[in-house]
Amino acid sequence: CTHYLFIVVVAVNSTLLTINSGDYIFYTDWAWTSFVVFSVANTLMTVVGAVYYITFTGVPGTGAYYGLIMQVYTWVAKVAWYALGYPADFIVHPMWIPSCMLLDLAYWATKKNKHSLIFFGGVLVGMSMPLFNMVQLMLIADPLETAFKYPRPTLPPYMTPIEPQVGKFYNSPVALGAGAGSVLSVTFAALGCKLNTW
Repeated sequence: CTHYLFIVVVAVNSTLLTINSGDYIFYTDWAWTSFVVFSVANTLMTVVGAVYYITFTGVPGTGAYYGLIMQVYTWVAKVAWYALGYPADFIVHPMWIPSCMLLDLAYWATKKNKHSLIFFGGVLVGMSMPLFNMVQLMLIADPLETAFKYPRPTLPPYMTPIEPQVGKFYNSPVALGAGAGSVLSVTFAALGCKLNTW
């Protein structure tokens, strides 16, 4: 019962996290600072949950299963947003599955070594998620333009759309997101392992 409750909780939380970090992207300087927040936020949800699930079962492949659950929940959230009147291009959902597969690969390739899962798997996810997220963003309409077309009626002041500050962070939000993610996700992975020892 606890096992399935955990899956439901992380799946719902991943959906809420996606919506909130997505809001941050669309209402701010999306291509630079907010993209890093989006990447790190999704890396956190991916690594902690998937590592917990992998070490809980001890079976390589369960990380990808966890990613699939998160993906389905996020798709459901996207459909719900679309039903509420948001344009399809407004709603970006991250691709969880490929990064979770990298975690599984790190665990399997090192013969179920938990420390290798933390270091190698964490770095792989931290570096890959920003790349997958940016590919998603490149395939849709300009989010900043969409935010101006579909403003929310009760938009807080700190979410007011602003023009991109070109040149910030050396013109590479992917590199900054990958750098921050690869460092932080090792800690996230350690936390996921720690959850199994409570």
